[in-house]
Amino acid sequence: MAQRDEAKDPDAAGRWWVREDATLLKGPRRADPVVALRRIFVHSSARAGAASAARAKKLARARDDLERLERGLGGRYYPTAKEVNERVAAISRERRVKGYLQASVGTDAAGRLTLAWHFDEDALAAEAATDGWYALLTNLDPAQADAAEVLRRYKGQEVVERRYGNFKGPLAVAPMFLQNNRRIESLVSVICLALLVFSLVERALRLAISPAVLLAGLWAGRVAKPTGRLIFSALSRLRLVPATATHPATIPEPPPLQARILELLNVDATRPRR
Repeated sequence: MAQRDEAKDPDAAGRWWVREDATLLKGPRRADPVVALRRIFVHSSARAGAASAARAKKLARARDDLERLERGLGGRYYPTAKEVNERVAAISRERRVKGYLQASVGTDAAGRLTLAWHFDEDALAAEAATDGWYALLTNLDPAQADAAEVLRRYKGQEVVERRYGNFKGPLAVAPMFLQNNRRIESLVSVICLALLVFSLVERALRLAISPAVLLAGLWAGRVAKPTGRLIFSALSRLRLVPATATHPATIPEPPPLQARILELLNVDATRPRR
């Protein structure tokens, strides 16, 4: 069950079902070895519901367009079969119903244009049967990760992808010219260390407020889920008095939000450097 749906009625909660089999993957060349992989079939009730709703919406829009076209047959914009066929093709393309729209243009006994159309129920049923299904491939040993664990790891990849976003966002990593590979490796190491600190601060604050998941005043004076970006944005307003020969560095009178963050991170405002 999706964590976000734990408080919902069981019938309304999103769920995943997983089944497993094995498959062989051949390389592009005949000499390449055949790789044996586990294939995890996943059905997501939330994804199935979203696909069904999206299909119903595009069918409704296509139906409205076709009914409007029927009312305009023989008029200013659709005087001949050529214009009607072009409009049907445009509707099919724009509404993405080409796979199941069946339409034919003709004339009646009086020579007036006619348009007959319908959605292919067999094609719709075949597409609906795939709603919510997708497959995962893995070479993990079953003893290391069963089918459910493979799904959990797959669903957790957004955490890694979000850290890639941190490279381009809060850490503001910009392109630069380096003369040799050693300097490139050094820069990547420094960036990864910065990302590690960024991530650990976010993790530490979330653990400190657990089981709560929101912190008051963190985003525009409102409650928000702590992220590295929000945490460091709040702490950027702090002032630091440098250390002297007789006094350590101090943070003078941090505002309530910043004081709360420092407290949760176990940082003494009177001795910020240890």
